[in-house]
Amino acid sequence: MISFIWAPGEPLPAGTGGSENYTVGQVRELHRRGIAAQVVTTGLGVHDGRDGFPGVPFHSVARPADVGEIDGTLVFVTEFPAVRTRRPAFQMLHVPPPASDRRREAMRAQTRDRHPVATSRFAARLWADFLDVDVATIDVVHPFAETVFAAEPRSTRRLGAVRVLYAGRLSPEKGIYTLLSMLHHELITDLVDAGVEITFTVTAAGADKPQGRIIHRMLEAHAGITLIDAARTPEAMAALMAEHDVVLMPSNGQYWHETFGIVSIEAQHAGCRVVASDDGGLPETDCGLVTLVPV
Repeated sequence: MISFIWAPGEPLPAGTGGSENYTVGQVRELHRRGIAAQVVTTGLGVHDGRDGFPGVPFHSVARPADVGEIDGTLVFVTEFPAVRTRRPAFQMLHVPPPASDRRREAMRAQTRDRHPVATSRFAARLWADFLDVDVATIDVVHPFAETVFAAEPRSTRRLGAVRVLYAGRLSPEKGIYTLLSMLHHELITDLVDAGVEITFTVTAAGADKPQGRIIHRMLEAHAGITLIDAARTPEAMAALMAEHDVVLMPSNGQYWHETFGIVSIEAQHAGCRVVASDDGGLPETDCGLVTLVPV
């Protein structure tokens, strides 16, 4: 059994970001290959988000220390207190390192006895510097798109029309404000004046957070954007991407650096072109359909 350990006291939310997609996608892929796997949550019982992931096994423990009693291989997906485990464990490094010195020491303590695995070469370099270790000691395992993205039939594209999708969280670091400013760029207005029909669709992922709610209200009032509910399953996201031609990933390096960008590879497998910031781990997502924009 391979257990993916989620942050203590936090439910696994469906349709909100790459960390969740990466975790559940690993479990589904391992099952597809006949390998037992599960998501482990702490302190929440059955109210840990499992209802949002039908068919994915969940196991809940009462306390962080109880994780150490789980048999098999443990993969800590997020920050988790140092616990003694029965077998050597792994630590996924899929987000940028924390900025504060206090959290730096906590992360060093947590990862000291775990084998680190980063989701990109860029992330490995960031974390090697943060943890003061040789980058060669950090393995790199790139996230992948689930098979449903390549299997989803694409809709017919109308000549002279471009359907653009933003499927990131409603937050500054994901580049939502960059998207808004882009709508008024002369390149877009020139294309519209030339008769090209460009539509912009934004999903409401992250609208449950305080900052996301503010951005959501702003987008609702924008005449140039169609705002839709977040896609909460791979099937729903694949179907949504198959209805679009371009997926935007304008992640803003001013706030943080995208360590990978699973939406990029999902979009490419669904047949979309991706326009992404040339920053962080995004260049490593290029499957042949990525255009990188300097930041």
